[in-house]
Amino acid sequence: MLRFVVLDHDWPQPHRDLLLERDGVLKAWRLPAHFDPTSPIPAEPNFDHQLLYLDYEGPISGNRGSVRRWDAGEVVWEAFNDDEVRVWLSGTHLRGRFRLADGGVAWVLIREPGAGGDG
Repeated sequence: MLRFVVLDHDWPQPHRDLLLERDGVLKAWRLPAHFDPTSPIPAEPNFDHQLLYLDYEGPISGNRGSVRRWDAGEVVWEAFNDDEVRVWLSGTHLRGRFRLADGGVAWVLIREPGAGGDG
């Protein structure tokens, strides 16, 4: 079972970090602080994070603020390449099939229609 977590992060400005477990690390994207999971969400690729963030809440070293869990659950990978990621997420807030796509100018997170769950 692979896991995911979405963390509220308050530094350098409030945002959320989407962290998806894969190959012993957490693949990461920065999301807006508040978003509607049923609409496309801007998603900025970030560096891989350590697995410890799956269960961590609290201050981040180096005066980089703190994190608090907003959502967590299981992830099932369908595709992973340079310009698209497709996953099934089963969390409290994010449920269903999601696609992270490089739109040429910026990445977006999209909940795929008819993917089940309550968004």
